[in-house]
Amino acid sequence: MAMGNSDNHGRGGLGRRSVLSAAGGVVGLGVAGCIGRATSSVQVLAAGSLAHTFEDHIGPAFEAETDIEVRGEYYGANAVMRMVEDRTKHPDVIVSADATLLRDRLYDEFATWDVEFATNSVGIGYDDETEFGQRLEDGEPWYEVALDADEGDLSIGDPDLDPLGYRAVQAFELAEREYDLEGFRDELMTVAYEEPDEPQMMAGVESGSRAAAVVYHNMAVDHGMPFLEFPEAYNFANPELADHYATVAFTTDEEEYTAEGRPVLYNATVNEAADAPDGGRRLVQFLVDNPDLLVDAGLRVADGLPRGEGTLPAEIDV
Repeated sequence: MAMGNSDNHGRGGLGRRSVLSAAGGVVGLGVAGCIGRATSSVQVLAAGSLAHTFEDHIGPAFEAETDIEVRGEYYGANAVMRMVEDRTKHPDVIVSADATLLRDRLYDEFATWDVEFATNSVGIGYDDETEFGQRLEDGEPWYEVALDADEGDLSIGDPDLDPLGYRAVQAFELAEREYDLEGFRDELMTVAYEEPDEPQMMAGVESGSRAAAVVYHNMAVDHGMPFLEFPEAYNFANPELADHYATVAFTTDEEEYTAEGRPVLYNATVNEAADAPDGGRRLVQFLVDNPDLLVDAGLRVADGLPRGEGTLPAEIDV
């Protein structure tokens, strides 16, 4: 079901508070809008799909309540884990779009607990004024439209850098099976553009350089763009289909990390060596206590969330 511009909650202007870093992530410049207003700050390194969520929703509300400024940087979650592991970045709070990825990569050395706080769904965000978008609006099957599109019209995340990228590849494989489309995944991968900068995926559609992108629902909401949600068989939104999603996998080139298909699940932890651990724990608790903010940003807070993993600090109550 396509969702139009009415789903746009609080599209606030990432450009006012953030710039592109040299490494390709989005760097928060201070959600207060007035540098120096907050008495302290907490450094957040988060999945790129959460850039607007933190900059436009979580950050301002958290600062208003606590007088602690959220300073965020946003990259593909694989890149986030690598930056923590090689100590390129030294965040207080680490947030992943794949809960298992964070635990596989960071547990023991950098974290011993985390809190799962939201879910999401995968589909296509698109420009309804393009031929690609018009055909989707007319109800044509997305896979036929994608196969007919020009090279580069459809973008996906870089599967070696972020879970959104490898979930796109996994969705193509599951769709190939679902509709008996022999060779569909490989054919689509030859024409899809792999965007290395996850926060810029919908910006590419908005600017006209792409017609559509395989994104999470909240990313389309961020930009006020229509969103065609994939069916549950391959939108990675239904925890009850976890075994089905797990029938596909993707192995990244650089780290050679194999990710099985699994439901989208965001989790957060505080770095064991955080400079501001108290502020970090307060921010994680804030995510727990404010599901409505997450829903307003286009995320989902499913039954059973929030949920803790490991031995939670005394300050964290789920």
